[in-house]
Amino acid sequence: MMEFEQSISFDGRDIRLKVGHFAPQAGGSVLIECGETSVLVTATRSEAREGIDFLPLLVDYEERLYAAGRIPGGFLRREGRPPEKVTLTSRLIDRPLRPLIPQWIRDDIQVVATTLSMDELVPPDVLAVTGASIAVTCAQIPFYGPMAGVRVGLVGDDFIINPTYDEIENGDLDLVVAGSPNGIVMVEAGANQLPEQDVIEAIEFGYEAVRDLIEAQNQLMKDQGISLASEEPPETDPKLEEFVKSKVTEPIKQVLQRFDLDKHGRDELLEEIKTNEVENAIAELPEDDPLQVTVNEDPKAIGNVFKDVTRTLMRNQIIEDGVRVDGRKLDEVRPVTCKVGVLPKRVHGSALFRRGLTQIMSLATLGTPGDAQDLADELHPNEEKRYLHHYNFPPYSVGETKPLRSPGRREIGHGALAERAITPVLPSKEDFPYVLRVVSEVLSSNGSTSMGSVCGSTLSLMDAGVPISKPVSGAAMGLIKEGDEVRVLTDIQGMEDFLGDMDFKVAGTDTGITALQMDMKITGLSLDVVRQAIEQAKPARLHILEKMMAVIDKPKSELSPFAPHLINYKIDPDLIGLVIGPGGKTVKNITEQTGAKVDIDDNGAMTISASDRDSAIEALNQIKSLTRKISEGDVCVGRVTRIIPIGAFVELMPGKEGMIHISQLAEYRVGKVEDEVAVGDEVVVKVREIDNKGRLNLTRLNIHPDEAAAARASAERE
Repeated sequence: MMEFEQSISFDGRDIRLKVGHFAPQAGGSVLIECGETSVLVTATRSEAREGIDFLPLLVDYEERLYAAGRIPGGFLRREGRPPEKVTLTSRLIDRPLRPLIPQWIRDDIQVVATTLSMDELVPPDVLAVTGASIAVTCAQIPFYGPMAGVRVGLVGDDFIINPTYDEIENGDLDLVVAGSPNGIVMVEAGANQLPEQDVIEAIEFGYEAVRDLIEAQNQLMKDQGISLASEEPPETDPKLEEFVKSKVTEPIKQVLQRFDLDKHGRDELLEEIKTNEVENAIAELPEDDPLQVTVNEDPKAIGNVFKDVTRTLMRNQIIEDGVRVDGRKLDEVRPVTCKVGVLPKRVHGSALFRRGLTQIMSLATLGTPGDAQDLADELHPNEEKRYLHHYNFPPYSVGETKPLRSPGRREIGHGALAERAITPVLPSKEDFPYVLRVVSEVLSSNGSTSMGSVCGSTLSLMDAGVPISKPVSGAAMGLIKEGDEVRVLTDIQGMEDFLGDMDFKVAGTDTGITALQMDMKITGLSLDVVRQAIEQAKPARLHILEKMMAVIDKPKSELSPFAPHLINYKIDPDLIGLVIGPGGKTVKNITEQTGAKVDIDDNGAMTISASDRDSAIEALNQIKSLTRKISEGDVCVGRVTRIIPIGAFVELMPGKEGMIHISQLAEYRVGKVEDEVAVGDEVVVKVREIDNKGRLNLTRLNIHPDEAAAARASAERE
């Protein structure tokens, strides 16, 4: 592998490249650096495995905590299961890379990106995207590149390239754009209800920067004498193609024009055509017939050709007639139905959203601050997450059977997209201290389940009484591109996704966009088509939103009776130790006595949570007693804890005692303390003095009856 170093000047920063210096046995490697962030990206190709009929591309992104000078937590003190951010970054690299590698390749290809060092100014993910392009090029893997990715932020009214973590957190946009020389190949965005035009301008701004990085890679390749690898695709049997086309073209056309068919009916008829018209016909041919020989050598050849014919006919029907397989117009949304409160209130919020054959049940749960997800063992600066969105895709949702496993990359990615779409409308922690979890169960899938999850989750949160600022809906847009002819499809179903060129998901409120995700199956898309897709998605989103609002137009005013009761309270930070107690003893006692849970922040803000309001109030009163500041002249109710010859000790609050001298027990002379009070007695006392050591001297003298009555009333309330 050749070795060289080069810098790319980009947007006022230097991107440093060290090619071939590391991982010499990989097919291609590059250490890509910016600031103090360093990512090693490798690409390796190995021989094809038998029976593979797809592009076996595997992209893995890895983070090591040493990159930020930290040691992992847990018993083993080493990195374990990858956190969600790592999985999402693997997908972020994979999605723009996959359409640029010829789909006929059957060799195993693996791209591994490892963050070796990271500062707080340069996120490593977009560096890894560009690094993947360089590594694949150096590995001489066939590639329709170069490819590059950038992040676009919005600070004030200005777009900026590759913002820092703080700029991302405080801005209104987090957009990643990746592209090739042929156009945009991937978009991923979260936005704070930005108008469509602003988002389009941000994508255009980002792609301009992408083109600069592509040009820099082209210059680098020219300087080093590197050329993009190319290979001829494997030959196909033209006789088999002609035979299949002659047998199935007309029957497939008839099925595609049967608008009364649902997905299952259409799939069954297509399968019958393949079996009766092709497989059975070839099976009857002599064994030495060329078609028999081809099928025997490649049992999947018939299926591949049949799929290609179906794909061509479906796309031609859309391009030429403007009619889709279910009879809809290009910009028409499938029938939408919604329900809320579909489960008992043990589930804090529930909703059922259906669009065509796609059906999503979303369930919302309200938790306490202690339920927030701890992100301490991740490289990125966020410490916790208060809103969790999980997406499940069981096999029965597509009529299949297979073992159930832990969530895969697709499930994690779809959940993160829905989470990103909802986050901008959630109430602040101060206004609504609950931690929120929504689970979207895909009950039936025929395209656009992630956007169905956005709609269902909005409904379930409103059903749970979460005061979101606005409801969010979403729609998935598709694309059919044949030469210069382009058709954008609204609300794509499974077949249009499977045989189409684009899956572009757009979510937002009636004000603007909150999330975008675009994936391509072709090598690039012009900005004009991206603009058309975003603009065409808006009326679809508003139509779906109208259907949702007809069912529930605002969050319910009351929470489920089974949701935890939360009370916010603030104490002086200097008193946090008093509430927690040595080894947590005091706060544990409060929990044991009341059943309430107490969460305390470093600034003294605390949240008390319990299954019922009375328990939460009881815990609050104990905390108030603990943290109440006592001043000279205060009249309090206390309990006698011990007696000594010269006086009695009275506990005014947990851990806080004062002493009544024998001379202050009564208006007359007292011979023995025991003559006036006994251990356990409840007494009304006044703080006579607080000495320079903080000790309380108490008295029972000169207390007005009104003061005594007020003290007793306060004690009863607590």
